Amino acid sequence: MVSIQTGASFAKRLFPELGPLGATSLRLIFASMILLLYWQSWTRKWSRPQLLTLVGYGTSLGLMNLLFYCALERVPLGLAVALEFTGPLGLALLASRRALDFIWAFLAAVGVLLILPIQVSSVQKISIDGVGFALGAGICWALYILFGKRIGEDVPSGHATALGMGVAAIAVAPFGLLLQGRHLFHIDLLPWALMVAILSSALPYSLEMIALKKLPHKTFSTLMSLEPAIAALSGLIFLKENLSWVQWFAILLVMIASAGACLTLSSEE
Repeated sequence: MVSIQTGASFAKRLFPELGPLGATSLRLIFASMILLLYWQSWTRKWSRPQLLTLVGYGTSLGLMNLLFYCALERVPLGLAVALEFTGPLGLALLASRRALDFIWAFLAAVGVLLILPIQVSSVQKISIDGVGFALGAGICWALYILFGKRIGEDVPSGHATALGMGVAAIAVAPFGLLLQGRHLFHIDLLPWALMVAILSSALPYSLEMIALKKLPHKTFSTLMSLEPAIAALSGLIFLKENLSWVQWFAILLVMIASAGACLTLSSEE
């Protein structure tokens, strides 16, 4: 989580030169190259249904990254991550049958409402476009989970992630190249782009796979609920993004909703 949110902070520094589309393209290109070289996933044989699922998995991953960066250009990092969290949280709550989970849905909804640009006391004015992009990224995150679960039943997660990242790059990078041309690969930007690819994709996904093998699912999911706070702290430290107490409270509500849903749903299993 620290790695991926630090990478997001560095990615925001690329926006003045490349915009969200260019930054996303470079991140996906470099991350897919690193993961594909490591896993050598092209050596595997894939059935037609697996390939179709892989396309859905990679496309949702690419769109999730692009929409998140579009949100990040317009709203502080911590708020963008809190809003994006509503995607997987909503997916988890839809699968629930317990009345208690309505409390988590309510807390998440209140958190989102507090982030919306209606707070006069906010330190920063929040862009409604940014909110929309972050919620869109959350929907893509939910689709990414659904496709990932399906493909993970047949294929080792490392190979699925590597090829999924390749599909994401194919889906997004041509538009970045069309918009930025050769400037996309300007020598001064490449070290930053490589750092973003490692911190935001290659390293955290690899660490995540190790953690999933060593931690119970409930522990892993509950720990992941800390991500909005880590994102807000990264934004504060690296980007000087100050949030109002209302916005910090909104992030806290989303985190409580996420952790509560994880604990409740895990107890059902």
